[in-house]
Amino acid sequence: MNDMMQMRNPLQLMALGVVLLFGGFLVIFLMVLKLIEPSFALSFLSYAASFLGMLLGLVGVVQHVGSGG
Repeated sequence: MNDMMQMRNPLQLMALGVVLLFGGFLVIFLMVLKLIEPSFALSFLSYAASFLGMLLGLVGVVQHVGSGG
């Protein structure tokens, strides 16, 4: 179970982080433009995606630098 949850490649973590960050930003941007109906749950979900993306990207960068690039 632990092997399934652990990503071996730091570049995959960074890519997933970028996707989550961009997705969270896009949802917030669409809510501001009123193209998506703003709601508390959607705002919280987009914040969580942005935060998780930032965290995963940072972990990926640290792993990449720690492994010697």
